[in-house]
Amino acid sequence: MKNLRDDYFNPFFSHIYVEKSVRNHVRTQKILAKFPSAEIIEISHYKDVFCRNRQSYQLQHCAQKLILAARQGTLLYGGAPVCQSFGNQYFYYVSCAMNCIFDCEYCYLKGMYPSANIVVFVNLEDIFAEIERMLENHPLYLCISYDTDLLALEQIIGYVREWCDFTAKHENLKIEIRTKCVNKSFVRNFTPISGVIYAFTLSPQTVIEAFEHHTPSLTERLSCAAELIRAGCHVRLCFDPMIYVPDWKQHYEEMLEQVFHMINMEKIVDVSVGTFRISQDYLKNMRRQEPDSAVIWFPFQREDGCCHYPNDLMEQMECFLTERLEEKIPKEKIFRWKM
Repeated sequence: MKNLRDDYFNPFFSHIYVEKSVRNHVRTQKILAKFPSAEIIEISHYKDVFCRNRQSYQLQHCAQKLILAARQGTLLYGGAPVCQSFGNQYFYYVSCAMNCIFDCEYCYLKGMYPSANIVVFVNLEDIFAEIERMLENHPLYLCISYDTDLLALEQIIGYVREWCDFTAKHENLKIEIRTKCVNKSFVRNFTPISGVIYAFTLSPQTVIEAFEHHTPSLTERLSCAAELIRAGCHVRLCFDPMIYVPDWKQHYEEMLEQVFHMINMEKIVDVSVGTFRISQDYLKNMRRQEPDSAVIWFPFQREDGCCHYPNDLMEQMECFLTERLEEKIPKEKIFRWKM
């Protein structure tokens, strides 16, 4: 059977929008060289395309376009309350790309952005300079892959390699690369760096198949994580967000059995545990875009602008997973999100 996109949609990145100010930037040229058949459209500002009214996130995700731009204004952001700092005092995140090639139904990006097209900011040097200024005053724990999956874009933009090289030069910088990707070509051609944490988001296979479209399987993610651990890398396992499904306990138990079988739990840096939660405003936008998605139409509890599972269910799910993890790793290595 033919895929719907074969008949009705353009190929992946068939059109690339480029801000005039970065048309000759070296990273722009490297990226464009990988898409010789793409139609290149010059624009004044990425928001002219990205923030247009009445866009369909679902349709755009079937044929995503690429937008190359310069990041301006604020370059680093303080860690959000719904995210975990893992005990780090100076917790920040950076957005060097926006949106993801994966299509997880519960992803907050669908409520945060008006478009499914991918924006890549090519002026990494400005972000690096801002980080160095901040490092003069205090150490920094920086999440670089919240607003996209950078490792999934590595063959296109190569940013993970650049971030690793930059981090290797700064002892007081620690970065987290959050991913669901399985990029074996990257894993097999790199040098472990002490300041880099690879954080794999893990879900039961049932959840992956139902809601995490186009992402690697649980087995593939664990295989990649295990390979990084064997190579001497710092690896974090993220059971966050936990997603409610019927018979959730059985599915999460099966997931844990596979994790314990494939991963040397004594070698991981730590784990995070947290049930699904999201901004009330983001959820409203997501429901407008995805009227048939069971995962985002759950009757959530609202509290201080945040939507989450009812307290009893949230406690059951998180306690179950935490107690099972405590059988394999010390309590101090388990970071559980708190309201």
